[in-house]
Amino acid sequence: MRIEIVDYEHPDAKRLIDELQQIYVDRYGDEDITPVDPAQFEPPSGLFLLGYIDGRAVASGGWRKQDSEELGFRPGDVELKRMYIVPDMQGRGLARRMLAELERTAAEAGGKRMVLETGTRQPEAIALYESSGYSEIQKFGVYRDDPLSRCFGKEI
Repeated sequence: MRIEIVDYEHPDAKRLIDELQQIYVDRYGDEDITPVDPAQFEPPSGLFLLGYIDGRAVASGGWRKQDSEELGFRPGDVELKRMYIVPDMQGRGLARRMLAELERTAAEAGGKRMVLETGTRQPEAIALYESSGYSEIQKFGVYRDDPLSRCFGKEI
């Protein structure tokens, strides 16, 4: 897989984000309502990546610095967003490769801890994060009081 830095609003990014949002609709009944500003994914405060195989975008993910004093965040946190692998490419290690690149680039940009929010109806995501060294942390964001939400973090 070739990983490229792209704009959050790149056409391939938009397509993969739309596919991911549909998964949220299927599993939870609605899209992810976490506020996202595309400018948050522009260096140096963020980054958005796409993974390509044979010219086809098959993986996405981004991070944004969280300098917020909102409950659950601490200085040096970067938040993982829109991590997705297209269904026909899952199970090939692409998610681990994308996650490793996101962690590497966030650490290079000064990030100290990668944090993320996912849901109990995404057991494959939870398994990936736990097996990649993430552990459950205090909930943050718009889903902090949602019983279906789980938040994870990892020092990078």
